[in-house]
Amino acid sequence: MRSTFHGLEVAKRGIFAQQTALNTTGHNISNANTEGYTRQRANMEATTGIPYPGMFASKEPGILGTGVQVTDLQRLREDFLDLQYRNENKTLGYWEQRVDAVNKIEQIMQEPSDTGLQKVMDQMWQAWQDLSKDPTSSSARAVVRERSTALAETFSGIYTHLQTIQKDFDNVVGVKAAEINSLGQQIAHVNKMINDVVPHGYTPNDLYDQRDVLIDKLSKLTDIKVLQAENGMVNVTMEGRDFVTGYASIPVAAVRNGATGFYDITLGGATLVPTQGTLAGLVEARDKLLPETLKRLDDLAINLTKEINEIHKTGYSLTDIQNGTGPSNLPFFVDATLGGSANPTGANKIKVNPAILASLDAIAVGKQPSVGNNENALAIASIKFKIIPPGTGPNDFKEATTMDDFYRNMVGQIGIYGQEAVRNEKNSETIVGMVENQRQSVSGVSIDEEMSNLVKYQHAYNAAARAITSTDEILDKVINGMGRVGL
Repeated sequence: MRSTFHGLEVAKRGIFAQQTALNTTGHNISNANTEGYTRQRANMEATTGIPYPGMFASKEPGILGTGVQVTDLQRLREDFLDLQYRNENKTLGYWEQRVDAVNKIEQIMQEPSDTGLQKVMDQMWQAWQDLSKDPTSSSARAVVRERSTALAETFSGIYTHLQTIQKDFDNVVGVKAAEINSLGQQIAHVNKMINDVVPHGYTPNDLYDQRDVLIDKLSKLTDIKVLQAENGMVNVTMEGRDFVTGYASIPVAAVRNGATGFYDITLGGATLVPTQGTLAGLVEARDKLLPETLKRLDDLAINLTKEINEIHKTGYSLTDIQNGTGPSNLPFFVDATLGGSANPTGANKIKVNPAILASLDAIAVGKQPSVGNNENALAIASIKFKIIPPGTGPNDFKEATTMDDFYRNMVGQIGIYGQEAVRNEKNSETIVGMVENQRQSVSGVSIDEEMSNLVKYQHAYNAAARAITSTDEILDKVINGMGRVGL
């Protein structure tokens, strides 16, 4: 048998349910621009009607409804889209870092340009060619010396700048390791807060959002997998190894390697080699791309100076001719760190022989002890077109090539790396953007939709309130107006 006040209870439940929906809608609107916020929805269902079916229950026709209740505040999010986004995000992080690395190298190489190494080499070869036309010209000798000095400084400048970039990348590796460690600690902390409330029947949607934002950021840095755990918590693995388990986070650190001088990444004290994400791109640029570029620059510098020195040492300078002696066996370039007559051992160790810096007469222009002989200058100028045979030494060319072709191939290879990186970066950006749009279509807050919901819930709330007013009027008549005829 229904209660006399049944109508009040039904309307009251309607008011409470619509009020919860209104509050949820207001919460969505308030967080429309909050990073990582997932819109929520108040799910409602009809409460159990009366009489409840049973052997001894009333057999009056039908089951009378008792109103509505909010069953839960649902977080509208698709786990599959999160998984897809994070898988693509690590790929985007890797290619973005590779593009950044190649761009930095290209800015230093400055090819093609009027200030790059290729232009400086051409100017040096031209200076020797001009000297061969007038072997006795002091100005032509001065130009050779200055162009050669410029070559040494350009080699050294490029090499030093590349080393600086390599050190900068290493520092960023340390920064990213600290960032990963911080994200892991924050995820573990949010896990603990979630674990504190879920067992008591609460659904901490906003805490889930905070954790997802942290996981999204982590996914761009390295390869992670997210596994659901008890009480709403998640476990996170990194590169296949445990990273966050419940509310415990295994520390990630950057440890200086005594042999290489660079940072190694450790997870729980054990070395971790990143394979994907921004961190992998940084390590690859530091340990592969830049060392390869530096090595090729060394090979070019060592072979170029060796070829010039071998010819120059066999020639006659004005000093040799004036002294009536044979060739003084004077190298044109020397190693800036070893001194003496040692050939340069690296691109950043080239120096014009101090004897030539002190006297232009020390430049060996001729093959014969004749003031006007220019054979040595011509031979050095022709190195530009000489095909250098391959060798097995650590700094020998691995295939027959000219100096110019070797350098062009080196620059071209960097360009190919850059083109590949840019292409893959754009592809990854497109995929990540597409997945994010899909996520937003499900989880994002639409102000128009929420305003429409506000009107819908407001009308329902007003109607429920009106039902209470009507029931109150009926009850007033029953209580205060019935049985009082004639009073």
